[in-house]
Amino acid sequence: MDLQSGKLYWPTTVRNPPVYPSLAEDIQCDVLVIGAGISGSLCAYHLAERGLKVAVVDKRRIGEGSTSANTAVIQLSGEKSFVTLANHYGEHIISRHVHLCWEALNELEDICMKLPIHAQFVRRDSLYYASSTEDIPSIHKEYDFLSRLGLPVELWNREQIRAVYPFDKPAALYSYNEAELNPLKFVYGLLERVKSLGGSIYGETEITGRRKDMKEAVFYTAAPRRHQIKAQHVIIAAGNENRDFQSEKNADMISSYAVITKPVPDLSSWYKRTLIWETARPYVYMRTTPDNRVIIGGMDKDTTIPEARDTKIMRSRDKLMEAFHKLFPDIPAEPEYWLGGFLSKTHDGLPMIGRYEAYPHSYMVMGYGDTAILYNAVLSRVLADVITEGSSPDLSIYLNTRPLHTD
Repeated sequence: MDLQSGKLYWPTTVRNPPVYPSLAEDIQCDVLVIGAGISGSLCAYHLAERGLKVAVVDKRRIGEGSTSANTAVIQLSGEKSFVTLANHYGEHIISRHVHLCWEALNELEDICMKLPIHAQFVRRDSLYYASSTEDIPSIHKEYDFLSRLGLPVELWNREQIRAVYPFDKPAALYSYNEAELNPLKFVYGLLERVKSLGGSIYGETEITGRRKDMKEAVFYTAAPRRHQIKAQHVIIAAGNENRDFQSEKNADMISSYAVITKPVPDLSSWYKRTLIWETARPYVYMRTTPDNRVIIGGMDKDTTIPEARDTKIMRSRDKLMEAFHKLFPDIPAEPEYWLGGFLSKTHDGLPMIGRYEAYPHSYMVMGYGDTAILYNAVLSRVLADVITEGSSPDLSIYLNTRPLHTD
């Protein structure tokens, strides 16, 4: 699949990236992880830390998939509000989901501190502003819900926003201690840690076949080598390409766009360099980078055709820059990198773990959505419990067999 096109920024931030060989022999392991992006790397990390023998394979060179296009904004909230999710699934379930996300956010910071490659994890506050006065009630409801759960959030009015930002918005939800990171360095750091714990990492190793066996999983790599991999458990973590293994009625794919500017000499008008996004749908979001660039993303389009996606890259770049300059007219930012890529989402707004009769011993990780890194952090921890302890009390929240709500 043609996952993204354009000029990518993250690969320019990594000097001498790790190189992983192709699989050249038959192997056996406790857990086979198919996909070496963020979801697969997090799963492999947790399982290797618990002492399991892990093998990770990816059909591309490691880091060349969607990881290099991820804008790595790590926020609790996604496109569907927690209030909407609670109306669908009940406040008890969504309250647990919120707490799992908050725990995962804190754990991501701990993990990054242990990795052999610095992932540039930085805590950032987040401003979620009402794009119009009609959206003020939804901001208030989301604040009421999150504050009842004890989350560090505040409800800001127009005067509070204008006091610290150069733009005027009618209301906002201000959240403390969310985060950003470098997704490519994060993946390399996770995989190098897995390797140091005895795990095996293979790039340019495509899975093209399998044998259904009730005792163990047996997968085969592409011809002409066609090596065999036997495992007690398999995690399919191929991201947007999970559908190559199994279709899922609760998942869909869209196109999304991003632009990364040249380094900006002065960001002092950007209060605390907060993560910023809005209530409008589709929304625009933005963050900064350690070398003082600005990342602006959004302009989502309902297309799954690479050629159609790519025809909109330049226009989307210009619209994203226009949206940024409306908020920060005093920051002379100029685009340097821009891209369009596929983004998978669930219809109901919750991430998923898929179990399918056609794939015994296997789990499909679908940390889909606009806060995918955080969702994958949650799912990888749940799966680690399932595989090493036999169960997780939180698995039922994320299983693909849950009732589907799409309103």
